[in-house]
Amino acid sequence: MRAVAIVGASLAGWRAAQELRAQGFEGRMELIGDEPHRPYDRPPLSKDFLAGKQEASDLALAEEPDLAEVDATWRLGRRAVALSTADGAIELDDGTRCRADGVVIATGATPRTLPATPAGVHTLRTLDDAIALRDDLRPGARAVIVGAGFVGAEVASTCRMLGLGVTVVEALEVPLAHVVGPELGAVCAALHADHDVRLLCGAGVERLHGEHRVTAVELTDGTVLPADVVVIGIGARPNTDWLHGSGVTVSNGVQCDAGGVTNLPNVVAVGDVASYGSPNGAQRFEHWTTALEQPATAIHNLLAGRTARNFTTVPYFWSEQYGVRIQFAGHTSPKDEVEIVDGAPDDRRFVARFHRANETTAFLAMNNPKLFTKHRRKLTAKPTTPVG
Repeated sequence: MRAVAIVGASLAGWRAAQELRAQGFEGRMELIGDEPHRPYDRPPLSKDFLAGKQEASDLALAEEPDLAEVDATWRLGRRAVALSTADGAIELDDGTRCRADGVVIATGATPRTLPATPAGVHTLRTLDDAIALRDDLRPGARAVIVGAGFVGAEVASTCRMLGLGVTVVEALEVPLAHVVGPELGAVCAALHADHDVRLLCGAGVERLHGEHRVTAVELTDGTVLPADVVVIGIGARPNTDWLHGSGVTVSNGVQCDAGGVTNLPNVVAVGDVASYGSPNGAQRFEHWTTALEQPATAIHNLLAGRTARNFTTVPYFWSEQYGVRIQFAGHTSPKDEVEIVDGAPDDRRFVARFHRANETTAFLAMNNPKLFTKHRRKLTAKPTTPVG
């Protein structure tokens, strides 16, 4: 293999580039990214960066020695619009064509939004998103957060810390119930009430008010919430439109086998865009740790020209809300039973164990990192299974 193109220059793409050199690839490498920025860390965007405690330079994932070691050609601010697997060419939005023997798809995901969004309505995915939102967060302003998932909750926490009045709107009856179950979802939801944030569950958005700038959010039950700034946090869709007609199999992400290899052996997928097997079926894991760890396996298989290794992992993610650290590891299902193994939810400090048929499937901790780490070691990584 003489040339590899990595489409996507965030964490997963950057780690793929590092792994290519670490695993002995000496050929030409191109890194294509639709943002104008070199790789940066996304988790702080909803927390310290949004709060004004960090600047863009604090988020950089790559220092000059790292960039020199990777020795790649960077094509930033350019979006891939097509992939021709017949001749290994990637077409960019400026008409440029990049040819490569191997392709790493790391195009991530795009936040879902609402139709007809006037000024003052934001999503939060990129550095530029965070800069635009930060400029709108003025003390005393009224913020409405649509979606009480982890990003929505973190933004709500930051807005409250900055002195905004905050209302969170969530379609589910209990936030995060699909991730941690209704009982512990309710514990996470109580953090909002602890900090004078209004939480409206089982509520949908009918429309946004305001011709040039948002003035209110109208819910499906007729409630109208005055708003100076609105943040939409209702999930994301994988960036796969550019692969139409390429021959790469796509279904809620790029389908790949247990080693990150697609239906074409010279094309692998990593990070948020990759849909690969798990104990619970084909899934995309939009977690920082997956983007960090998965590329090592995918790159090994790309260079081998076949699936020589499987990616085994215990999914892990964390969130910081209102000064509380929430950590989760494992796989859960609605059939899992939950028990508190340390502390008490009412004290906002505990560790909970999920189990099914006497087998531990996951752990959730709140403000208990030391014991969480101890219990997390009990989880066994399971090999992913082929998709399709």
